[in-house]
Amino acid sequence: METLLALPEGHKSLLIVDDDKPFLQRMARAMEARGFSVDTADTVADGLDKVDSHNPDYAVVDMRLGDGNGLDVIEKLRRQRPDARAIVLTGYGNIATAVTAVKMGAIDYLAKPADADEVAAALTRGPETRAEPPENPMSADRVRWEHIQRVFELCERNVSETARRLNMHRRTLQRILAKRAPR
Repeated sequence: METLLALPEGHKSLLIVDDDKPFLQRMARAMEARGFSVDTADTVADGLDKVDSHNPDYAVVDMRLGDGNGLDVIEKLRRQRPDARAIVLTGYGNIATAVTAVKMGAIDYLAKPADADEVAAALTRGPETRAEPPENPMSADRVRWEHIQRVFELCERNVSETARRLNMHRRTLQRILAKRAPR
């Protein structure tokens, strides 16, 4: 049984930063139903402003946002409010970014799609409590596909450059990119 931190009365402010507006709205409603006072932002700039003006107790921040990296929000929150608890959500999970997120002050790193129960548990879990292993982790094919997508994005969606960096034939890469993501 895991230990959960009790949310002190009046200390339940949560900032959610994500550029996927439908996800942002669903998560905000779900977290409000769990007792949090929710504020939302859909850009890094808006998230940084909300950290300045509201100094939230908790934050859920998407790693990749349209105008930059969500870790900037985590870093600013940690500087202004060392006791705040923040987690990073991302669809592009890898070890390097997870380590960076934790170094910048995140207490956990969840792969999308994460549900509200997972998010609430990660935010309120005691520091001595370990996270449960995932019920259904990504398949090896999905991990490979995620890695290819990440490199493709880092190469600014340039197929030739991505193929060169991955040491694969350009046509093979094009076929992989044309397919849907494996489960």
